Amino acid sequence: MATAKEEFLKEFGEHYGYPNSPKTIDQIRAAEFNRLQNLVYLDHAGATLYSELQMESVFKDLTSNVYGNPHSQSDSSSATLEIVRDARQQIMKLSVIQVLDYCNASPKDYKCIFTSGATAALKLVGEAFPWSCNSNFMYTMENHNSVIGIRDTRYALGQGAAAIAVDVEDVHTRIEGENFSTKISLHQIQRRKVAGLREGEPMGDVYNLFAFPSECNFSGLRFNLDLAKIIKEDSSRILGTSVCNNGRWLVLIDAAKGSATMPPDLSKYPVDFVALSFYKLFGYPTGLGALVVRNDAAKLLKKSYFSGVAASIADIDFIKRREGIEELFEDGTVSFLSIASIRHGFKILNSLTLSAISRHTTSLASYTRKTLLALRHSNGSSVCILYGRHNSMEMCHEMGPIVSFNLKRPDGSWFGYREVEKLASLSGIQLRTGCFCNPGACAKYLGLSHMDLISNTEAGHVCWDDHDIINGKPIGAVRVSFGYMSTYEDAKKFVDFVTSSFMSSRNHVDHGNQLEGVNGFLDTCYYLKSITIYPIKSCGGFSARSWPLSNNGLKHDREWILKSLSGEILTLKRVPEMGFISSFIDLSQGMLFVESPHCKEKLQIKLQLDFSDVTIQDIELHGQRYKVYSYSNETNAWFSEAIGRPCTLLRYSGSNHEFVLDKTKDVVTCKDTNSAVCFANEAQFLLVSEESVSDLNKRLSSDVQKGIHVTATQVNASRFRPNLLVSGGRAYDEDGWRDIRIGNKYFRSLGGCNRCQIINLALNAGRVQKSNEPLATLASYRRVKGRILFGILLKYESVNGEQQQGDSWLHVGQEVHPD
Repeated sequence: MATAKEEFLKEFGEHYGYPNSPKTIDQIRAAEFNRLQNLVYLDHAGATLYSELQMESVFKDLTSNVYGNPHSQSDSSSATLEIVRDARQQIMKLSVIQVLDYCNASPKDYKCIFTSGATAALKLVGEAFPWSCNSNFMYTMENHNSVIGIRDTRYALGQGAAAIAVDVEDVHTRIEGENFSTKISLHQIQRRKVAGLREGEPMGDVYNLFAFPSECNFSGLRFNLDLAKIIKEDSSRILGTSVCNNGRWLVLIDAAKGSATMPPDLSKYPVDFVALSFYKLFGYPTGLGALVVRNDAAKLLKKSYFSGVAASIADIDFIKRREGIEELFEDGTVSFLSIASIRHGFKILNSLTLSAISRHTTSLASYTRKTLLALRHSNGSSVCILYGRHNSMEMCHEMGPIVSFNLKRPDGSWFGYREVEKLASLSGIQLRTGCFCNPGACAKYLGLSHMDLISNTEAGHVCWDDHDIINGKPIGAVRVSFGYMSTYEDAKKFVDFVTSSFMSSRNHVDHGNQLEGVNGFLDTCYYLKSITIYPIKSCGGFSARSWPLSNNGLKHDREWILKSLSGEILTLKRVPEMGFISSFIDLSQGMLFVESPHCKEKLQIKLQLDFSDVTIQDIELHGQRYKVYSYSNETNAWFSEAIGRPCTLLRYSGSNHEFVLDKTKDVVTCKDTNSAVCFANEAQFLLVSEESVSDLNKRLSSDVQKGIHVTATQVNASRFRPNLLVSGGRAYDEDGWRDIRIGNKYFRSLGGCNRCQIINLALNAGRVQKSNEPLATLASYRRVKGRILFGILLKYESVNGEQQQGDSWLHVGQEVHPD
């Protein structure tokens, strides 16, 4: 690390680490971000982090002063009003910051309107802008959804205006005899018919809006703000189409992301509207933003909601609005305690200077891009594909501290971004994946056509789901972004993670003696070591020496579930306390017994339903619709007390349930209706090998000896919640099993079980302990195309199309015969 850092400092040392500031980056991290000791946080484009010093100042401020509602004349209210005024002026300074120094913005030119966030600031422009049927709303493809929302039917399109997406290109061209370094290419015109609107309004009343980000939150490209001048002064020639020549053009900049390192300089660029978000700047407070608006543009906005009132009469239609722009457009009481807090964030930025922050973060992003681009697989193919790099960088002349990319395998196929995110989390690295609420940039850089996007949506893909590769194409990207407190060590650990996880020869599954062929299985003796039934999904199970089979798997296995009052199916992943609920079924008594350390009484539930005391309802789980039975209020109260939140108990009805087609994969499929399950995630049975667990524990111990982990982690087979534990043979023999026979019962393997972080939960002495193990170690040698496999899934096989007959029981000690 020391040698690598020396090389980094040779190239970037002049800009890295705030050499001319009161504190160096190492001092800042040690004193103000102690919580990041074991964490690499690289999602500053999503939300940067507040410093501990900042929050101490906020706490001291709020506990030392009394701030009242500013809509009053008391001393506490006057103090609040003064704080709000000072905050507005501070924002004005931020908006006109130059490379080195602040420049004062005259209140004669701009005003600051506080909002609940950048989205609310953009929404205010959309709903108050003077749209007409001759207006145009033009926006670059690289825009956040919050900007695209301005075209909504309630705003631009709803008022008869045309909406047009554009691409901005750096191509030296001549238009009407003049040289231009910018070309704006228009996409198709969007327009909706709106009843009651008339075309042909006077030209003087026509206003158009052009919107672009100061920095693209997908790629990190910074737009040259000369674009604002070009649109306002040369729109008729640069846009090159008659549809955009009418009326006056106003310019909106979404600076929510860009202002963290390079705010727009409004003393140089005639921008009309600028949207800001404060948690993007210094982490706290959230839920507060601002719209910086040019005074002459503010006069054009049409206030619709009943606020900003100077006087009104309740029983007749009389209202007088306030004349001040801020008071007119701020609905109700502003978030004055949050506003009081932002000065402590500005103090942090001012102490470092934004120019130094920009240089510092740019050095880290440049190092990361350069290193990722240099990575090669053993066959010479590139590991990383970066987004946002253009040959010409005049309009997008700089890159912000964002690195957006996808990773490729040696054969040219893609690693899914969810796989990257999952493994990064196991390595203590927090990043972001997807399209980052920027659909235009995402489609542009990933080469996704309209048909791709529509078919992906129709197939069920939505933001934040687990589908990252569809029809061989990535539908999102991986993004890392740096903040003022990011360090070289953060960037280095991330690059090392990519190198070790996606270039390593360990990216395969160790199949054990499967390579010896079928004879290796035939010569080995395997037997059933234990049988475990989990009556209530995600709750504790019990072991049995013998247990009957049913059409759904082990009888009564995952036959009950807990549901929240909002309709969410509760699982161990979301509610770890469910693991402390133990259960046992006595078949001779026909009773399910349930216990919890949080409940005094043991709960008893009859297996034989009393149909006069239950109701039937429908639920959906894992793409299937079920009819379920619900229980009494007393039973629900018991479970609510056991897990510490209101919930209801439901039971699988046993009736035929409908299967919903899974259209999110390349091929439309559905589960085999002959292998029905109750409430299991994927299959009727999960089988784990005792030898495979033993091998994993040896690797965990080896990691301690190598210094990878400080303390030893050993796991029991129960950590994986298997139904069947087998013993014998070698570790991972089960990977090669296609069919198995236990006694005289046949089972078909459905493949490996993809593990998630639930196996990292340890329930000890009434406490839930979370760690990165054993999943991190499994990820180092059990990964196959984004899946971390351990154990195999089974279904109970029919013979000649009919369910197996005879003694439908499994018994501990029975021999297991794999094919």
